[in-house]
Amino acid sequence: MPDIVVTARRRDESGKNANRRLRSGGQIPGILYGAKKEPVAVAVSPKEIGTILRSAAGENTLFDLDLDGSRRKVLIKEFQVEPIQGHLLHADFYEVALDKKLQISVHVELHGVPVGVKVEGGILDFVTRELEIECFPADIPGKIEVDVSHLALGKHLRVSDLTLPETLTILTELDVVVAHVVVPRAEEVPAVAEIVAPEAGAEPEVIKKGKAEEGEEKPERPEKKEREKK
Repeated sequence: MPDIVVTARRRDESGKNANRRLRSGGQIPGILYGAKKEPVAVAVSPKEIGTILRSAAGENTLFDLDLDGSRRKVLIKEFQVEPIQGHLLHADFYEVALDKKLQISVHVELHGVPVGVKVEGGILDFVTRELEIECFPADIPGKIEVDVSHLALGKHLRVSDLTLPETLTILTELDVVVAHVVVPRAEEVPAVAEIVAPEAGAEPEVIKKGKAEEGEEKPERPEKKEREKK
């Protein structure tokens, strides 16, 4: 695969107004970081950065940032997106040394239909979607593919069960569950009040709290009768 090269230029202005002018001119602001180096404010093409982010490796894509004619191997450190339109607003880069290992997060991708889902009626629960690994920049995988087709109902797949290339060192705890097949939760049926039919010939009793039926005298209070006797 040919090297990916993104052209960058230094920018001297900063602040909201300067960034707006930069974006209206078809570029976005960014910062280049590096170990034991001062950060450099840069301007890059959002189209080129967007293409990298949409690639298979995404943020873990190793590429060259061409700054003032000098190429530097970098990864996208952070990026900011406009929430409504989805346009890129900002991107930061981290310069890496090819002879030094990095600690990064890599996405997990599940493959296959578990036997516990296909045969036993279970549901696949995808628990851990990213793993922390350590490796050299040239060995960064775009994703970690995991086969779950053997998982039966009630069984789980832990990090310790994964087979990874020798170039990768797993940093995530080995007992962490990546995926498991669970029993579907039964839908709750709303309780229906039991209706008891009145006995044949019986009149339904109507009780109205604090009010006597029409034409019926209210019973006298016991204390009132006692006063009348006196």
